[in-house]
Amino acid sequence: MSFADRFSFLHFFRRPQSVWKALLWSVVTVGLIGFVAGLATVGYLLQDLPSITGLHEYQPSLVTRVYSADKQVIGQFFVERRILVPLEKIPRQLVNAVVAIEDSRFFEHRGLDFVGIARAAFTNLVSGKIRQGASTITQQLARSLFLSPKRDFERKAKEALLALKIEQMLGKEQILELYLNQIYFGHGAYGVQAAAQTYFGKDVGQVTLAEAAYLAGLPKGPGDYSPFYHPDASKKRQATVLKRMVEERFITTAEAEGAMAEEVSFRRQTRDEPAPYFVEHVRQRLMATYGEAMVYKGGLQVYTTLSLPEQQVATTVLQEGLRQLDKRQGYRGPLRRGVSPDEFSAKQVSSGASADSPPRPGEIIEAVVTKVGKEGLTMLARGLPGRIPADDLMWARRRLKGPDPIKHVKDIGAKTPGDLFKVGDVIEVRVKKMAGDVAQMTLEQSPIVEGALLSLDPRTGATRAMVGGYDFQRSEYNRATSARRQPGSAFKPMIYAAAITQGLSPGTPIVDSGVVYNENDPDLVWRPENYDQKFEGLITLRQSLAESRNAATVRLLEKIGIHPVLDLAQNLGITSSLASDLTLALGSSGVTLQELTAAYGTFFNQGIRLEPYTIESVLDSNGQVLEVHVPDPRAVMAKESAYLIANMMEDVIQRGTGQAAKGMGRPLAGKTGTTNDFTDAWFVGGAPNLVAGIWVGFDEIRTLGDRESGARAALPIWMNYMKAALDPLPVVPFAMPEGIVEVKIDPATGLLAPEGSDQGTVEVFLKGTEPTKHAEMKSSPSQFFKFDQM
Repeated sequence: MSFADRFSFLHFFRRPQSVWKALLWSVVTVGLIGFVAGLATVGYLLQDLPSITGLHEYQPSLVTRVYSADKQVIGQFFVERRILVPLEKIPRQLVNAVVAIEDSRFFEHRGLDFVGIARAAFTNLVSGKIRQGASTITQQLARSLFLSPKRDFERKAKEALLALKIEQMLGKEQILELYLNQIYFGHGAYGVQAAAQTYFGKDVGQVTLAEAAYLAGLPKGPGDYSPFYHPDASKKRQATVLKRMVEERFITTAEAEGAMAEEVSFRRQTRDEPAPYFVEHVRQRLMATYGEAMVYKGGLQVYTTLSLPEQQVATTVLQEGLRQLDKRQGYRGPLRRGVSPDEFSAKQVSSGASADSPPRPGEIIEAVVTKVGKEGLTMLARGLPGRIPADDLMWARRRLKGPDPIKHVKDIGAKTPGDLFKVGDVIEVRVKKMAGDVAQMTLEQSPIVEGALLSLDPRTGATRAMVGGYDFQRSEYNRATSARRQPGSAFKPMIYAAAITQGLSPGTPIVDSGVVYNENDPDLVWRPENYDQKFEGLITLRQSLAESRNAATVRLLEKIGIHPVLDLAQNLGITSSLASDLTLALGSSGVTLQELTAAYGTFFNQGIRLEPYTIESVLDSNGQVLEVHVPDPRAVMAKESAYLIANMMEDVIQRGTGQAAKGMGRPLAGKTGTTNDFTDAWFVGGAPNLVAGIWVGFDEIRTLGDRESGARAALPIWMNYMKAALDPLPVVPFAMPEGIVEVKIDPATGLLAPEGSDQGTVEVFLKGTEPTKHAEMKSSPSQFFKFDQM
């Protein structure tokens, strides 16, 4: 080192004050710059920070729940499936579990855990990526309420600032309540109440320590720790939560070990809606009244008129009735051919159906044919072997090769199962019962034909059951309320009711004979014909309605005029456009099933009409009543007239086209309906305390098949529903008003029965309209013989 260098070096150490002063100024300068930059960054972030002024009144997105008449949940509408629950109703062990695993210093810090932040910052700087977070419960709440899930430093900074502001505004318990109701727990469940229902099928207040540990472990990774998809990872996460609870002295080691040993039963929540057409009908009504935001986020409590037991019966009997009709139309063949058992099983596993979910008796599933013999088929379905005896296969001899069940059907003359099926055929089967490890099955096929069922309480207008089609997943179109189809003869009670209101009686004679209208115009000529292609001559109105005589009904409409029928139909609630010509007598104008069923209900309710309704009451999320149904009964026809038409419709069942229902053991009235070419089949009927309507047909206008009338295609469905639905209800007769009298008449003339004769039938009349003259005595051959002896 030269002298100059040594001098410079020594000079440096001889001036320590100036050096340290320079270093100090450098540090201060850098600090000031950093401070100013930090203030600028905070200022920038504060400008762009979401407002939290409304946090005290914050209402998270809630689930609107729809209840049946017996308070069972039948539907839900939501953006996030969440049910609010106050903190005091959340078990302390669940709160402690969440605090232990998510933010053990929650009750000590003011929104930020600086120790955790420093640890996470060091880890992230070393890795060059955001690998670890130190978010407190308050920060997580801020992120969930106000920020996106994007992971970057700007979002983290905003999250921290929001957490500080939230802690200044709310107390710790308020923050916890918000957090536990807001956070996502997987499988569509937001908040602890929805989570408890989703995973355990119970309210959150009933969860055990072991269950609480499972729930507390979910928010960090709802998909990764799902007990349904990743049970091992979920169990390990539960152990971690319990360990942290011990470390934080929330529980003892013995309690943790007991919770680990407890066998937790998970009950995956199914989204099986028992009344999808009804619930969708209710949703549309709510949307029109309250708007989308309230319906999907407002947490409404909607109480409806639906009887869940009746609805379940309605769905079953309609589907079964349509399946029976579909079988009569013909078998369309296997779903697929040439499928090996291994290929079939692999496909079922990939679709979620396997041996772990064996079929239940009554369930309809797909199966592959593994063996064909003279005695029947051997099948494989969900890893389960099954058999179908030959007798249960023979209906498939009738093969349907096209859309028309009359023109495109053919009996292929099969004599053995081998003539019908081959190994590798995939077919639809129903599980009848288990015989050891083998399932007894029957051959099925999903029907193409559609149908609808609607039932009401005539006394209130309450909708008891609604099925708008065979399968809501296949078609959401509600054929019970929206489809306008020709009712055929099911409209005839409107004609006869109008005649009654004009002073005619059930005993009034009417001619049933051939008649031609517009005979001078070949394009418009019309010859009303009866179903049996025969004419009865002079008959009473009662007989005409009971036997559904077309020609007589057209003559009756011509006699009383069209406008009285149109006016009465409107008063009965039929708002569909109706034809203003004589074809109205035969139900040529389309109406909805709901309109027709409600009109019949008015007949059965002594002429008092009540508008069909579905919602009893609506409450908001706080239990405040928003609406309550108020009945509005209106007398639209005299109770005597209503009784007379109902009494005539009783004869439809006792001796007319609805005789199949004669043995049901209680007073019932109704009417069949069939349209040209058997395109629509109807039956509507009931008792004073329940009325139900059935429609069966294709969505496009085409035949149901030869002789598939209302009595054959619709009436059996109605009977099966009414047997079950009426069983718990009292037997209620059609009450005869005081203004009705019974008189024995001669049905051939409508006059009083001949004096001193046992001939004639008892008929009911509005008092004052009964006949006053006697018919002449009819002589029998035996009487002529007696005259000859005199």
